[in-house]
Amino acid sequence: MSGRARLTLCSVAATLMAASALLPLVQQTSWILVAAFLLAVQSAVGAVTRRVPLARPLTVLAQTLVTLALLTLVFAREQALAGLIPGPQALQHFADLLQSGTDDVGRYAIPAPLSDGIRLMMIGGVLVIGLAVDTLAVTYRNAAPAGLPLLALYSVAAGLSDGGTDWLWFLVAGGGYLMLLLAEGRERLSQWGRVFGGAPRDAGRQPGPVAPVRTGRRIGAAALGVALAVPLLPLPAIDGGLLGGTGTGVGSGTGGGGTISAVNPLVSLRDSLNVDEDRTVLTLRTNTGDLSDLYLRIVSLDDFDGTTWKPSQRDVVAVPDDLPTPPGLGADVRRAEITTRVAAADWYAQDWLPMPYPPSGVQVSGRWRYEPVGMTVVGDHRQTTRGKTYEVKSLQVQPTAKQLASAPAARGSLRGEYTEVPDTLPAVVSQRAREITKGSSNDYERAVKLQEWFAVTGGFEYDTEVKVGTGRDAIARFLRDKQGFCVHFSFAMAAMARTLGIPARVAVGFAPGSQQSDGSVAVSLKDAHAWPELYFEGVGWTRFEPTPTRGSTPPYTLPDTPGSTVPDLPQASRSADAAASAEPSASTSCTSDDKRLQGCTDALPLDEVDRSGGGPPWYKIAGWTVLGLASLVVLLLPMLWRLRRRSVRLASAQHTASAAVVGAGPGTRGEVGQPTVDGGPAVLLDVPSEEVAEAAVAHVLAVWRELTDTAWDYGIPPDDALTPRRAAARIVRLGELDEAVAGAVHRVAGAVEQVLFAPQPRAGAGLPEEVRRVRVALRARVGRRARLRAVVAPRSAIRAVWDLNDRWTAVKATWSARLATVARRVRPGRRAADAGAGS
Repeated sequence: MSGRARLTLCSVAATLMAASALLPLVQQTSWILVAAFLLAVQSAVGAVTRRVPLARPLTVLAQTLVTLALLTLVFAREQALAGLIPGPQALQHFADLLQSGTDDVGRYAIPAPLSDGIRLMMIGGVLVIGLAVDTLAVTYRNAAPAGLPLLALYSVAAGLSDGGTDWLWFLVAGGGYLMLLLAEGRERLSQWGRVFGGAPRDAGRQPGPVAPVRTGRRIGAAALGVALAVPLLPLPAIDGGLLGGTGTGVGSGTGGGGTISAVNPLVSLRDSLNVDEDRTVLTLRTNTGDLSDLYLRIVSLDDFDGTTWKPSQRDVVAVPDDLPTPPGLGADVRRAEITTRVAAADWYAQDWLPMPYPPSGVQVSGRWRYEPVGMTVVGDHRQTTRGKTYEVKSLQVQPTAKQLASAPAARGSLRGEYTEVPDTLPAVVSQRAREITKGSSNDYERAVKLQEWFAVTGGFEYDTEVKVGTGRDAIARFLRDKQGFCVHFSFAMAAMARTLGIPARVAVGFAPGSQQSDGSVAVSLKDAHAWPELYFEGVGWTRFEPTPTRGSTPPYTLPDTPGSTVPDLPQASRSADAAASAEPSASTSCTSDDKRLQGCTDALPLDEVDRSGGGPPWYKIAGWTVLGLASLVVLLLPMLWRLRRRSVRLASAQHTASAAVVGAGPGTRGEVGQPTVDGGPAVLLDVPSEEVAEAAVAHVLAVWRELTDTAWDYGIPPDDALTPRRAAARIVRLGELDEAVAGAVHRVAGAVEQVLFAPQPRAGAGLPEEVRRVRVALRARVGRRARLRAVVAPRSAIRAVWDLNDRWTAVKATWSARLATVARRVRPGRRAADAGAGS
């Protein structure tokens, strides 16, 4: 195996070894097999183009184009021309996938499901890094800087992982990089000759590693050991990962005001509350008159690790026509079914469908899936709420305080899952929860006391610009500083409820919006909200509102006895009658005249078709794609024609020369004569070998034309008025060629004179090699720009136009001759016919 081939294999292996650090980030690992195959194809293209050889930039360009085609074949073949050539639609599909992958990275916890977007980001990232490594280490023969892209690949994985096995993946990635350096060093040493080698120590034994190689291995092992040992030392550390939040927003960043960590959609909740200009997100029309309980729930966060609340990874199914009864809801709890029609703004692209909880049915166009445990609807294959209008039927569950107080303990599996708290949770959280709820006789009383403490009696202030820090002590700091917004209140109350044995989770969505003059309800960015949900057997998941000045106090948390210490909180909208009824009240969003004229339905019509397939017609996309490809081919035609012409000239010349030396074949007579101009043997071509002589003449002239065209490409235009000998001297003078290369030019010119003027033409071998030697020398004397032009836009490519003109002239002459012949044949027949008619 050659040194460059070994270096190519090592670059592939080093990239895959660094990419293995990404394996713990997702649930499935099959993506790395696809990445390995595509990476092998990419590297094979580089190996082939380097053997042609192409210029280094063209090698990188060829690999880039092949990589784009491979990614198109895997991810966007339905949107591409012939399943392989990317067009505008395929590029838009890539953009959608990358946006979806970015959203999924923020939404899911590690290990995340292998969505199409995340899969594209991982495979595409590995191919980009692989191309960079191959370019640096193999194409440009400098393996040391190739460690930078490998380090970038490992750093992304280390920044996203939990840090438990970072040392192992660093060991693997570092081993790949050292292997790449050793392969390059071995290739360089092999080019220096045997001065670094020695005789085998034992007879019959292959020589071992030379001294520099052994030294390099020792240095590499020592450096790797230091790199592994340093992270174990008690050095100052910086909190926060690669995707940590900044400033004072929600996230795990190190900003001075970072708060309790969260995942999407919480990462933008605080920013939504602090926007300078409020914007309408959703517009609702509903048939309920009690808007105070019309919370729109997006998703529930039920996985708590002491630092972060996030959604659990659960299976999704097709959206059923009728959604099942929510878990835990008994038949004796009063409820009323309401209908809400929701229109999302064109700019609001949310993966989850905002709906009142609990939903009993949903009508929405597009690709959506249903998660049964959380009763949420999530978009599939990059489906979002952007511009969607949909209808949701939901239940207004109206339990009484007595029903909640008498609720039995939750069943074992649910209670165990939703009361779990990590050991790292500060003890002050559970201690304060017990102090607040001291004297309570059931979970309902404990939940009400927690809500009252946060909302009224605890002295908390609502502030969206607090600075409470991050990490496992975030809740404890919030309880100490008593400043925060809905995320803090909901997270803290849910965590404290769990320490008391009450199943709890956090819901994220929108608080009730504002009623408009036309009867609709506008939900804006500043209505973004988070609230805790506590589970009571026989009632199900029940909303509580601990955030002061936000949302509305649930009526079932108000005691029936007078003199309650729990005052009513400011509400976005209040019902005229707080008492629950078995039927929905008269609509305040749709008047009787509207109902009679069906104005409620027409105001927000449901989507009839899926808008996700919009865009220009396929034939326009195909036309523009074909036009773009045709333009690209036209631009590359000079280069392709020149490469093809060079290959044909030199290959055919070499073949003809070999045939002439060996013999012209049966029936010909060859006699060994004087040496040729390059010192090789020759065959005298006498009369019986006319065909071989003609071929030899033609191909020697083709080699000469290739030599003059090569000089033309590098800035020395031909002069057909000169003899071969004087033309060769001109090329040597203008090209400033040294003596060895000048000899090659003159040998080719001498061969031309032999086949043109000698009584007995002699074809010599080795002329193509002489031309290649001259080409290398001419290429070395010019700058990078001239080299690129000589390949991409060679001057001699104008001969293609001249050839076409000559062929067109020949075709016209041929057809003119044929027409003249036909005319001569027809004219005598016509004369004979005329003569017969006259007689």
